[in-house]
Amino acid sequence: MKLMPILTAILVTAFLFLLVFHRDTLLAFAQSESAPETETVVETAEPARTVSVVAMTSTAQTIDSAVIMRGRTEAARQVDVRAETTGQVVSDPLRKGSFVNAGDIMCELDPGTRASRLAEARARLGEAEGRVPEAQAAVVEAQARVREADINVNAARQLSEDGFASETRLVSAEATREAALAGVQRANSGVISAQAGIELAQAAVQAAEKEIENLTITAPFSGLLETDTAELGSLLQPGAACATIIQLDPIKLVGFVPEIDVNKVTVGAMAGARLASGAEVAGRVTFLSRSADETTRTFRVEIEVPNADLAIRDGQTAEIIVASDGQKAHLLRQSSLTLNNDGALGIRVVTPENTAQFLPVTLLRDTVDGVWVAGLPETVDVIIIGQEYVIDGVAIAPTFQEVDG
Repeated sequence: MKLMPILTAILVTAFLFLLVFHRDTLLAFAQSESAPETETVVETAEPARTVSVVAMTSTAQTIDSAVIMRGRTEAARQVDVRAETTGQVVSDPLRKGSFVNAGDIMCELDPGTRASRLAEARARLGEAEGRVPEAQAAVVEAQARVREADINVNAARQLSEDGFASETRLVSAEATREAALAGVQRANSGVISAQAGIELAQAAVQAAEKEIENLTITAPFSGLLETDTAELGSLLQPGAACATIIQLDPIKLVGFVPEIDVNKVTVGAMAGARLASGAEVAGRVTFLSRSADETTRTFRVEIEVPNADLAIRDGQTAEIIVASDGQKAHLLRQSSLTLNNDGALGIRVVTPENTAQFLPVTLLRDTVDGVWVAGLPETVDVIIIGQEYVIDGVAIAPTFQEVDG
């Protein structure tokens, strides 16, 4: 019979099974069998296992903490130029899109009888000015009569005291003096009235001149016509629009920054923008709102940009970036980020004792080259492979990789 080879195969198979899958138990059994009964067996602790990881040394760099927002372009100024008086348009219209300089005529109205009204007002001014010398002469005459009355009163009083004139003569002289004083007051009132007449006539002249001046409607600043000017022959009333003019040089970029980033924006800071057309522009922050929008809780930011060729239009969409003070940050692979048991975002690093440690980070910016994070020391050894298999205090065997790039 071939029983022995079968038993031998079974024993060998059992031994190999114990040797492979229960090696520690087999060795412990063998050592316990060979040890003397009187000898005390001393159990030794199994040495701690180390975890192999891949790490990379990262050094902090200074980056600008730019604030990115979406916005639009906006004309520096836009005004609806309106008529201030009534009149029929007698000038040919300017078409929208035309460029006008400050002071150029946009609409001209028919003067009508305004020139004759001005001439009449100037004539009345001359008449009023002629009354002043007459009134002043009346004052001089009245003052002379007062002096004459004073002399007569003194003479009558002296004669009355000496008995050469009656008391009635003295009273008559004093009455004449009072009448002369009243004449002086009337003459002074005449001067004041004549001067008031001059001022009234001057006001009438100025009103007539202003009325004629309002017949010519000019551009308040240089810019483009957004609408046609009023058509020839149309009647304009006070408040009626002549045209709309906008100023595009310089032009404004208007964005809205969230309250979490508002302290990063300062007036005078450099800023740039990419328009929807692909054009890139640059300028400086000229305004930062002190009051937040009640609905969005954002703050208005205005940036002034040169636009000499008028290539930038009003109302274009723009992606705006405003420069801010730089800060230290590390550029890391996004895959190196992890979460701790509390859900905090961070990384695991290699300590000087070759153990793992979790450090929280603040995410600043996501780029194609990686993520910029803050909150770390100047230099750290970041675990980039194997960070998910270790916790704080676990012994590790790091293999360092060269920094990318």
